[in-house]
Amino acid sequence: MTYEVQPTTGDSSWFTHDRFGLFIHWGLYSLGARHEWLQSRERSSTEKYGGKYFKRFDPDLYDPELWAQLAHEAGMQYMIATTKHHEGFCLWDSKLTDFKAPLTPARRDVLRPMVDAFRNRGMKVGFYYSLLDWNHPHYTVDPKHPLRLDPAFIESSRQRDMSIYRSYLRGQTEELLTEFGKIDLMFYDFSFPEENGLAGKGKEDWGSEELVSRIRSLQPHILLNDRLQIGGDITTPEQYMPTRWVEVNGRKVVWETCHTFSGSWGYHREEDSWKSVEVLVKMLIDVVSKGGNLLLNVGPTGRGEFDERAVDRLKGIGSWMRRHSRSIYGCTQAPEEFVCPPDCRLTYNPQTNRLYVHVLSWPFKNIHLRGLAGKVEYAQLLHDASEIRMKEGFVPSGIEEGAFREGRDTETLTLSIPVKQPNVTVPVIELFLK
Repeated sequence: MTYEVQPTTGDSSWFTHDRFGLFIHWGLYSLGARHEWLQSRERSSTEKYGGKYFKRFDPDLYDPELWAQLAHEAGMQYMIATTKHHEGFCLWDSKLTDFKAPLTPARRDVLRPMVDAFRNRGMKVGFYYSLLDWNHPHYTVDPKHPLRLDPAFIESSRQRDMSIYRSYLRGQTEELLTEFGKIDLMFYDFSFPEENGLAGKGKEDWGSEELVSRIRSLQPHILLNDRLQIGGDITTPEQYMPTRWVEVNGRKVVWETCHTFSGSWGYHREEDSWKSVEVLVKMLIDVVSKGGNLLLNVGPTGRGEFDERAVDRLKGIGSWMRRHSRSIYGCTQAPEEFVCPPDCRLTYNPQTNRLYVHVLSWPFKNIHLRGLAGKVEYAQLLHDASEIRMKEGFVPSGIEEGAFREGRDTETLTLSIPVKQPNVTVPVIELFLK
């Protein structure tokens, strides 16, 4: 059984199989180390912000091979890199601006070796591109701009021409889609409404219709997200966990939720609200159980390293994924006929016809699966392929010592589990369905 999902224009077959990706937020804000929006939060002009950080961007410890290795070992199957964030700084050698990595002390394109490292490990490659650009001379003031409260800047902004910026946006998109080989996904960010008397920005400002048409002509297979204010292939809830399969206009869609380890996307030295490995694994399971993908973000340091907290989490997730990825890759929401037991999540692989019970809180001795009697051929713990014995059916003469006391009925399958929880972050029971 498979669910009816809104078709995508781009190729989403790999995306709905792979389920788990890495987001990378890296730019000049990594040097500030206090949030990727620091320029806006601190209302810094282009001259002040760029003057401080641009001439000091020198990631001497940058090792994209190590980044790709850490992500691959964590079980991630694709990556999305911030080619340009809202600050306007470009990681690649764009011909359309001087505000780019090759003109900093880095003296090189830092995007290309990243793409090569991930691609060489068989991972899909996606690009994030900021629609906002606080550095471009023709990007007009809006509610997100660092100088949104500066009367002189607001007045001078009237002389700016967004059509020039639109051409720049399209030109850089063409560079990214013609100079780096096959790109599997483009993540544009973002449209927003008016606020405090300042106009927002949307599809007319970005030239979304023409932009998407050009993208499709260059790379027809590519997946696009939904933030250009016109329909995309992927719906992208951010920093929250949907309670069910995401729908648009009443139809299930291909979706992905993006999350940080803590609160910031860019490197934040003093942030201490980091999620545990257990929480992150449970988030991945929960998302897949609702038919979605998890995009988990790392913000590398100004010297080009994943900080030790990120490495710790990635290795912890990888330890779990090494033994349990079968319950993630190729899986989706279980058919509605399967009732999820308390404190569990179900995922289902329609190709292998296997159902996975992720046990978030380990119960005593039994897990009761309502409606599954007669439907399961074999059960095992996934991490070590050790058999889980099953009970089903109901014998009235055994009321005193059998099914009745266990809470079973003729429709219920009971799994007899060990009293002690297995030593894995989240135990998973693999059910081979008939």
